[in-house]
Amino acid sequence: MTTELRVLKPSEWDKWYGNVVLAFGGVAGAPEHTEMMRTITHFDRLIGAWDGAECVGTAGSFPFRVSVPGGTTAPMAGVSGVSVAATHRRRGILTSMMRRQLDDIRERGEPLAVLWASEPVIYGRFGYGMATRQLKASIDTGRVSLAVPEGTDGIRLRRAKPDEALADLEAIYARQLAGRPGMIVRLPDWDRLQILDTPADQGGGSPLQCVLAERDGEAVGYALYRLHPSWDDSGANGTVTVQDLQAVGAPAHAALARFLFGIDLTSTVNMPNRPVDDGWQHLVSDVRRCSLRQWDGLYVRPVEVGAALAARGYRAPVDVVLDVEDAFCPWNAGRWRLSADAEGAVCERTSDAADLALSVRELGSAYLGGVTLRELADAGRVREIAPGALARTSLAFGGEVAPWGPHNF
Repeated sequence: MTTELRVLKPSEWDKWYGNVVLAFGGVAGAPEHTEMMRTITHFDRLIGAWDGAECVGTAGSFPFRVSVPGGTTAPMAGVSGVSVAATHRRRGILTSMMRRQLDDIRERGEPLAVLWASEPVIYGRFGYGMATRQLKASIDTGRVSLAVPEGTDGIRLRRAKPDEALADLEAIYARQLAGRPGMIVRLPDWDRLQILDTPADQGGGSPLQCVLAERDGEAVGYALYRLHPSWDDSGANGTVTVQDLQAVGAPAHAALARFLFGIDLTSTVNMPNRPVDDGWQHLVSDVRRCSLRQWDGLYVRPVEVGAALAARGYRAPVDVVLDVEDAFCPWNAGRWRLSADAEGAVCERTSDAADLALSVRELGSAYLGGVTLRELADAGRVREIAPGALARTSLAFGGEVAPWGPHNF
């Protein structure tokens, strides 16, 4: 039977979502989570592959905006829920869905597609490049102390219920957007999704805990975390798992980190997803006992090269002609002149000679400023044609702050 691709009908969501759950391990979330996912779903952005009445492939996206270098945001499609049933692999279903999805994203006028990769090897052939890294840490707080900067004494910490503090949490989160590329502007109900607390989410730990940092009565930071108690013959050695930490200014950040390090009956702080330039790394007494590890984060794909490059800011003025290869979205292939200064950026088609040659995948990797064109050139993935063009362009694409995706979608 021929597999059919089509936009999902609301009545087909249970089968579609069930296929996603099965593909990602077969363990369904709590009913509250499932219902929330239905609530935030945009059905006209869901693609299903059908073999008769059976859903055998899924792909969807959300209409986000993402913070980009220059302190602004750009439209993006947050790609999610991509799966193919194990019984229908190696039939071209994934390629067909990626083709249909990127065509749809282009028609919607969204210049970027962004995703978290379950398996990084999959998405490079569709033009997605790793654009952010995330830091994982497991800190031995029994042996690691934390120095704090001046100003911390002016920070007051108080416990709060996550749902009752939601307005403060979202206000603090929103203040981080302009300064950190890679963060998404949350859609309606996405704020509640971040604090949705079910037994399945707890994983044997406590319900989600919240501490607010305040200065002069104003909320300037928060930590969301869970406690995982544990005891052995030597006593208590519980774990603090940090779900999110956002702070306005170094004192609030340090005060929250000090609190997490000092929670009674715990000896480990786990941070599964932090920016690679997180400030607490420079306050700890022994960084080796923090078990730091980097992991790949967001993967970015320019859907419209000209619009994508014009939507972000640049660290230095640049005038460069890029020869772009893009076999999967051929409308991007060819030469583009990028001209940018303090007033903004323009990226248009040109017949001028190229200065650099690269694929759309490398443009995606460099887009948020966390992966340099220089390191991609050192890997043989960017080719310098005009002498000096690589150094100038790599500097312009770079950023002072590491891009970071704080949560999945």
